[in-house]
Amino acid sequence: NCVRNYPWYKEWQEAYANRGLVVIGIHTPETSAERKSEHVIAKAKEAALDFPIVIDNDKQNWNAWGNSLWPSVYLIDKQGRLRYWWHGELNWNGAGGHKTMGRRIEELLAEDDD
Repeated sequence: NCVRNYPWYKEWQEAYANRGLVVIGIHTPETSAERKSEHVIAKAKEAALDFPIVIDNDKQNWNAWGNSLWPSVYLIDKQGRLRYWWHGELNWNGAGGHKTMGRRIEELLAEDDD
């Protein structure tokens, strides 16, 4: 399911990196095959994802964030506060989450740095 979000992650990285957006991927495997870092690296290269991806095989980040659904997207503001999130595919059944989160990114980038 996560791969369906890749186009928007890539789009956000390209569109907003010069304005201060930092995209960080956290890969938490569902299957034993997904635990192999070489598979994650190959998939990221294939999708041309140009941001860091942490491999969370022990589910430490997954559990710390209270995740229960792949994928999950979190937007953290300039002060380090969690402000918005989206659980599941961004455009599942036409949900439009990619547009909603894109607007939220714009909103957060427009805020003062204070």
